[in-house]
Order: sequence, then structure tokens, then C-alpha cells
Amino acid sequence: MIVVQRKDKWTLAERAYLPELMRGLGITAWHFVKNMALHILHLFGAKKDVPGAVTLQYPDVPARVARRYRGRHRLTKREDGSPKCVACLMCSTACPDDCISIIGGEHPDSSVEKFPVVYELDIARCCFCGLCVEACPEDAIRMDTGHVEFCDYTRESLLYDKETLLSFEPADDVWR
Repeated sequence: MIVVQRKDKWTLAERAYLPELMRGLGITAWHFVKNMALHILHLFGAKKDVPGAVTLQYPDVPARVARRYRGRHRLTKREDGSPKCVACLMCSTACPDDCISIIGGEHPDSSVEKFPVVYELDIARCCFCGLCVEACPEDAIRMDTGHVEFCDYTRESLLYDKETLLSFEPADDVWR
């Protein structure tokens, strides 16, 4: 059995939340002094193994992303430069946001069944869940560009067509 004890009489300091306010300010001041001291020691070459709080100087210094980061989409290519996509519509079916639209056509090469005549991805509607990548049986779509900037001035420029998706390359130097 739990017994709850209520305090009927609060002191003035408790009613003003003064002790908790001072405690919070003390914690903030402690972290400020500690990090400032570490950064000053780093300037003089000491304590290099102990990191202080770091502010990223974005966009001058780009952020490094984790390997599992699902960045901008890209379509992979065959050796001849054509997309690996066979227009099976698995990615657009798996997409919960319905942001992928594909129109398939007959490929001139008889060894390839179909290819996407139109492949459009509306990046403004995408939730970056990665279900399209998991659903693709041909490993034709990936999210390994490491690109973190998706802003633009118009919504039309956030609608990527097949040529744009084929032009994106995987990133090698942005991983942590």
C-alpha cells in the first residue's frame, strides 16, 4: 500500500520555486565553466583526449552523418549506364506516402524485361522510411548518397525525374 503524504504548508521559497531555479542555474553554470575551461586547455594543447561541447559551424563545415543515415535517393545503373530498375512497381507499392510514380515500357534489349520510361520521386512528400529500398528486388533504388540538404525554392524542383536520380552518386566521405 502506498501512502501519499501531502505538505499543506509551503514556505515562501518553495512557493516561488527558488531552490529549483537556483539548482538549475547552478547546473548550467557548471557545464559552461567546465566546457570553457576545456576549450581554453585545447587552445594551449592540453587535454586533447577530453572533448568539450562542440558547436558545428554549419554550413561552412558540413555535418558528418552516420552510416545508417537514409539520405537522398538514387537509382543504380547497369554497366551500360541504363537504370537497373525493371519497372516492377514494388517501390511505389511499398511507399506509404505515394511519392513514387513509374510508367514502364518495353526495353529494346530482349534480356531486360521492362524499364521505366518515367520514374518520378516527389522528395517533398517522402518520409524517408526506406521501404522503397527494402521492397526493390533488383537493388535499383538506394538511399546512400549521404546528402542532408533538401531545401529548395520551388516544389517543382523537389520532384526528381529518372535522369536526376541516375545522376546522384553514393557518398564516401560524409560518414562518421
